[in-house]
Amino acid sequence: MKEYVITVKETSTPAILKFEANQFLTTNVNYEFKNIDEAKNSPLAQQLFYLPFVKTVYISGNFIALERFDIVSWEDVQSEVAQQLVEYLNSGAPVVLEEAPASKVAITLYAEVTPNPAVMKFVANKKLVPATFEFKNIDEAKDSELAKALFHFPFVKEVFMDENYISVTKYEVADWNDITMELREMIREHISEGKEIVSAKAENTEKKHSSGKEAIVHSDDETSQQIIQILEEYVKPAVAMDGGNILFQSYDEELKTVNVILQGACSGCPSSTFTLKNGIETMLKNMMGDKVNEVVAING
Repeated sequence: MKEYVITVKETSTPAILKFEANQFLTTNVNYEFKNIDEAKNSPLAQQLFYLPFVKTVYISGNFIALERFDIVSWEDVQSEVAQQLVEYLNSGAPVVLEEAPASKVAITLYAEVTPNPAVMKFVANKKLVPATFEFKNIDEAKDSELAKALFHFPFVKEVFMDENYISVTKYEVADWNDITMELREMIREHISEGKEIVSAKAENTEKKHSSGKEAIVHSDDETSQQIIQILEEYVKPAVAMDGGNILFQSYDEELKTVNVILQGACSGCPSSTFTLKNGIETMLKNMMGDKVNEVVAING
């Protein structure tokens, strides 16, 4: 192992003296410690603060700079300090207990078009969230670091998350050809760095929309229970493939009308009306008989 050699160099500030080493001391840019409490992660700085004249310790790259109190002059103590530094460094003791960078998570993320031209679906090779989450603005995204970060792009209108994908709705001002790569890389980097996607406080869509009186389904309401089962088993997997979600909201027994909420790519999609009438409504009529006359998306 190469031995450390210290060279003393003056600075433009008389109270600060630089002790330059012949090899690097840290991997980060710089550290500044104004007292021994601040130096808890630097055994070397802590030791230097036992010298009564040391006011501030700077550690950066290949040098240590010390600022002194006026009780001494550098001419009287610099040799002693340089020798102490050489002995410390050559002992192999740590300079700074630097935190190891968090290892990145291997993640594959690809962009997938949806039937809704305003929505792009970003699909990951791993589970991202435990349930569905919908954020229509940055205020609603307060419990999701990733959604908040996405809303900092001026062209992002809404964010929807479900298991292994994230659907992003854009404003018309932007073109997917111009922004898809940027969004994909931002999402991929966020996930690979292990940053939070949604916090434990985040309210999933099931909870949000079951808080209203209409959405409460009683155990003795067999028709609503049947409709929910059909939606869960036959409809949800299909709309999830397109980057969206469907939620049962209510059933009007008198009008025989099923009210649902469309989310993600399904919300505001030009083809959603066709899907609703010719797909979901037809299916429920066939499976439920005369109990269903119409399916309506209450959010349009």
